Amino acid sequence: MHKIVAIVGMCGSGKSELTQLFLADGYDSIHFGDVTMNEMKRRGLPVCEANERSIREEVRAKYGLGAYAIILLPEILEKAKNAPLVLDGLYSWSELKYLREKLGEDISVLAIITNRALRKQRLACRDIRPLTSEEVDRRDAAEIENLEKGGPISAADYYVLNNGTPEELKAQYEAWKASQG
Repeated sequence: MHKIVAIVGMCGSGKSELTQLFLADGYDSIHFGDVTMNEMKRRGLPVCEANERSIREEVRAKYGLGAYAIILLPEILEKAKNAPLVLDGLYSWSELKYLREKLGEDISVLAIITNRALRKQRLACRDIRPLTSEEVDRRDAAEIENLEKGGPISAADYYVLNNGTPEELKAQYEAWKASQG
């Protein structure tokens, strides 16, 4: 099995941008949020913060807080046979515990951290699913209180601070790569 890196961080911290750096280095990827988006599409729901939150919480109420990892494990195992793999957006402590139980030392966690005010600025301006300041506050609270999002961030193996330019993020990514031996 190839290396598996789970990227964790709050909404707007730069998980997708960091994932792009991994992809450029030959990693395959799985986006945890696709579970939510696919379910919204299946139901014909419009993409908005309230519908996303509702689906995330419903899936976890049905399958437990490790739901997304449980749902995605077969795909993770299959993709990791062929290439190193980056998991974009692992959410909960339960998901991380489940994957560590199933994958052992084959998974590491990289947390991307960004100041809250900057996350709000980025989220207000993004092309896909922009969020207002109030929506960011509600999403942060729901993810921390209902989805155990703080656990994987606090237990990460490596941290990247993303308060600067894309070039600074790339430099931190390169530093992470160098630390991997």
